[in-house]
Amino acid sequence: MGPKEDMGMSLKKTLADFDASRNRPAEVVGIIRRGIDYARESGAAGLRIGERAPDFALPNQRGEMVRLSERLSRGPVVLNFYRGVW
Repeated sequence: MGPKEDMGMSLKKTLADFDASRNRPAEVVGIIRRGIDYARESGAAGLRIGERAPDFALPNQRGEMVRLSERLSRGPVVLNFYRGVW
C-alpha cells in the first residue's frame, strides 16, 4: 500500500472515530443515514472522488466572497457547508 492509500485509510479511520464520538441519538443517526442514502440514490450526491468541481463563489462565515479557483491556486481545498443551528 502506498502513501496515498495509507492517508485515505487514516482519514477514514479518523472520520469514523470522530463520528462515533458525537454520541448522536439513534433517531438522529437514522435521519442522517436516510438523507445520505437518498442523495446517493437520486444522483444528488455531488461530485465523485477526483472529479473537478465547477468554479463558484460563495460568502464565508464572515460574509466575504470566496472563489473556489482562487483557493485551489494555493493547494487542495476542503469544502464545508454549514447550514446553521440544527
